[in-house]
Amino acid sequence: MSDCIQSVYDTITDRRDNPAEKSYTCYLFEQGLDKMLKKIGEETAETIIAAKNNDNGDTIGEISDLAYHVLVMMAHQGITPADVAAELERRHCKAGNLKTFHKTDKNT
Repeated sequence: MSDCIQSVYDTITDRRDNPAEKSYTCYLFEQGLDKMLKKIGEETAETIIAAKNNDNGDTIGEISDLAYHVLVMMAHQGITPADVAAELERRHCKAGNLKTFHKTDKNT
């Protein structure tokens, strides 16, 4: 999977560095961070709805859309898949790190 993610990321950075006509990726870079973040928000909501509807096919599609838009934002910010992998590895090595959660009164 990480090879696929790196390959998609490489295509995204190539589009950023060598704009191509009628490229959606180039469009996102032209529009800037606000547009990227808006799309991440939209895709997050669509992922939640697909999961809530218990439709794995739609959920996989929406997760893929979300991952793509996050990768575009990462490229824009100069964050690489290796950066994220290193952080996940660091977290994976931790044990006993459950945070204490606040209780909320859902009746108020």
